[in-house]
Amino acid sequence: MPCIVTTHRYHDLEQRLNAVFDQDNIPRLITVEGPIGVGKTTLTKRLAETFNYETLLENSANNPFLERFYQNRKQAALQTQLFFLFERARQIQMLRQADMFQPVRVSDFLMEKDRLFAQINLDADELKLYDIIYEHLAIDAPVPDLVIYLQAPPDVLMERILQRGVKAEQSIDKEYVQQLSAAYTEFFHYYDQSPLLIVNATEFDLVNDEDEYEQLVGYLVNIKNGRHYYNPSPSIL
Repeated sequence: MPCIVTTHRYHDLEQRLNAVFDQDNIPRLITVEGPIGVGKTTLTKRLAETFNYETLLENSANNPFLERFYQNRKQAALQTQLFFLFERARQIQMLRQADMFQPVRVSDFLMEKDRLFAQINLDADELKLYDIIYEHLAIDAPVPDLVIYLQAPPDVLMERILQRGVKAEQSIDKEYVQQLSAAYTEFFHYYDQSPLLIVNATEFDLVNDEDEYEQLVGYLVNIKNGRHYYNPSPSIL
């Protein structure tokens, strides 16, 4: 029977971590990234609970074009992409207005990944329009103190997408998931704007495996710079 994670257990974990780690050493703005189905929102919420941080979530379910996009990517790509762009720009603007100098948050999206999706989904003319709009928005996204990039093979991602049963996602095909995975791999191969932790999430149970989660947290709070790798299982990506 799966282990049920309770609020009491979260609170106990928070107390144990606070007793061990200096709060001043914990990254104050953490971003969790990775392709669909990898568990980035789940980890974002767990970290926010652990450190008593606010969350900044992209809330894909609010995009009214998303289901149409998964059914016919070419036809609905531009509307879907621009909705995400405007929404992310709005969230970042609110973040800066609320607490520009002392952000204590964990987010499940990196602003730079918006164009990653645009490059995959838009044709040449649409991408030109997207770039014009992006430039006029003059988005000044804060640089995270730590970026966590979750990886898993496309087969694993497809299985998780099907298991969670979100209606809008049931039309996603494996080819698209493979495209996303490859684009993320290339993007983070060159990413150097923040300290980066690359996590093999193939067999990482973010909800039920308390020991593994605690080990991950213990690892990430000590990261100050550079590129790091965390492999909680012997699985090969």
